[in-house]
Amino acid sequence: MMRYLLALFCLSLLLCTSCVPQKDLIYLQDKGNINDTIPSVIEQQKPYRVQINDILNIRIKVLDQENATIFNPTGEGLLDASSQERAYFDGFTVDLRGNIRIPQLGEFQVLNMTTKDIEALVSKRLLEKEFNEFAQIFVTVKLAGLRYTTLGEINNTGSQVIFQERATILEAIANAGDIPIEGNRKEVRILRQYPHGQEIHRVDLTDVNVLKSPYYYIQPNDVIIVDPLVQKSLGTGTNGLQTFTAILGVVTVVTSTILLIDRL
Repeated sequence: MMRYLLALFCLSLLLCTSCVPQKDLIYLQDKGNINDTIPSVIEQQKPYRVQINDILNIRIKVLDQENATIFNPTGEGLLDASSQERAYFDGFTVDLRGNIRIPQLGEFQVLNMTTKDIEALVSKRLLEKEFNEFAQIFVTVKLAGLRYTTLGEINNTGSQVIFQERATILEAIANAGDIPIEGNRKEVRILRQYPHGQEIHRVDLTDVNVLKSPYYYIQPNDVIIVDPLVQKSLGTGTNGLQTFTAILGVVTVVTSTILLIDRL
């Protein structure tokens, strides 16, 4: 009877535990449910609207550039990964009321505006207070990098920055060192900030249809959360050898225990 119980236990263990299937590891699989073409970037990506805590990089150029020095505290150099602190201190941070403050020009309400809207707003204020139309004003407004956070089963967790105007969730994850085998690619959560509050969205990175998702492109202040697969929680291993080793260890312990009980 004891042998039958042991065999049943081993069989149950084999059925309940397994290594990570290959289909759970491959990105952008065609699962047979694509009926149309992937929409173009222009159709898919709506202009980003500025939110609280965004940092704006504003450049103002005029015919006589010396007259615009006060408006360009970060100088003419490009921001890179080694100058994130400079972007924080010299950029224009959107405060809790949705305003930024520019020297000589005062405050601007920029919440929920696009960068093109802000460029037009700053240009108008410059013409009203500082320059005339002959100054040939040229204003550029950009986000001081796409800042986001990664948590969970991802190789580099914490705050991340990509110095691009837009980036996909695949680029964001690659920038953070990719998802290890133990991470669940099928249900990646995105915590996103909106004017009315925060919402959680889920995307399946193993399905090619994620390219059509409205959440395929990340936004500033996104939090990307990757949960562990059940295999990690059970400790059964991520490949065939690890799974076999784990099962063999359990079977060895159970067998030894039964033999000891039989001798008593």
